[in-house]
Amino acid sequence: MYAYEIHQIRAAELVRQSEHNRLVREAREARRNRRAERRAASAGQDTEGRVNSPRSRRSRFARAA
Repeated sequence: MYAYEIHQIRAAELVRQSEHNRLVREAREARRNRRAERRAASAGQDTEGRVNSPRSRRSRFARAA
């Protein structure tokens, strides 16, 4: 019976720990998204950003065969 109680306590602890980790991950993602939106708004760009940089050496279009 003692081992079963320890197992129950450990299982509850793991559930609490995983819930905490999930909340931390969601908070980080929300903070990252808010920062990206603020940066985009201050730069006058949409949230998607540029696909290719202005200094890119590659052409935007594929070469014809």
